Amino acid sequence: MPAIRAQLTHMGLYVRDLEAMARFYTEVLGLTVADRGPGRTPGTEMVFMTADPECHHQVVLVSGRAETDGYNPINQISFTVGSLAELREVRDRALARGATALRQTSHGNAWSIYFRDPEGNTLEAYLDTPFHVPQPRGDALDLDRTDAEIIAATEAACRADPGFRPRGEYVRAVADRLAATSP
Repeated sequence: MPAIRAQLTHMGLYVRDLEAMARFYTEVLGLTVADRGPGRTPGTEMVFMTADPECHHQVVLVSGRAETDGYNPINQISFTVGSLAELREVRDRALARGATALRQTSHGNAWSIYFRDPEGNTLEAYLDTPFHVPQPRGDALDLDRTDAEIIAATEAACRADPGFRPRGEYVRAVADRLAATSP
């Protein structure tokens, strides 16, 4: 079994007041908004924030946090892996060890798998692509295709999006925005 050393990269939080929380994270921690848009659940909105131009988002705020006590505000815990082969291996290991609700998604800027651990916590394992398109985005991903097929399909879908740009351009633009807001 090959060694996998997934790296924690971002966390998603359900929030009650999306705009107030986005201001808090930008003003207190110096994060910048990378993207925003509607969530998968009807009526929810998402704000993606980062302090690292190499990392599309380190915090995701998702509207819709319940008002009741005892509600778990963690939307997901996300880990990056080094290759599509590692992403497939994580998928296979997770399913073999009781993971449920597996979802494979191409975000254009990343290939992701989402699944629930045996206690129901949502985890994501993902790999960045060489492309950038505005988020949120979720296209079907078939990890049983070859790497070349996945890359070609993702690039074609991204190039059809009016917000497409190579990842390097996006990283430079976020680095410039971060530099403009640093003390």
